[in-house]
Amino acid sequence: MLKEFQEFISKGNVMDLAVGVIIGAAFGKIVDSLVNDIIMPIVGAIFGGLDFNNYYVGLSSTVTATSLADAKKQGAVFAYGSFVTVALNFIILAFIIFLMVKAVNNLRRRLEAEKPAAPAAPPPADVALLTEIRDLLAKR
Repeated sequence: MLKEFQEFISKGNVMDLAVGVIIGAAFGKIVDSLVNDIIMPIVGAIFGGLDFNNYYVGLSSTVTATSLADAKKQGAVFAYGSFVTVALNFIILAFIIFLMVKAVNNLRRRLEAEKPAAPAAPPPADVALLTEIRDLLAKR
């Protein structure tokens, strides 16, 4: 059983998946920081200095707090600002991935265009023999 597990782990697909998950997690942190620390403050400044994360509607009359964290302690809230932040985060992430895929596709096209054309395959033996006979007859 241990040997089978070693064979499973040593296959390329499992390692590729592990690397993809690790890079994806790190990339997610970068995008979160980009959205939360750079883009959302700019968007908040454009819309009057408000932070989208604190946009919410209290679902009971006991919710009177001014921040989302305090409001959640007081009761149920409909936190639509957090959803806006996450949706914007997703759009930015999707756009960045689109740009990366586009760049890789352009690189592949460029590399394929630079490749020399593959030499033509030699004709089958019977065609080569007939061509040789034709050439000998043409010389006579």
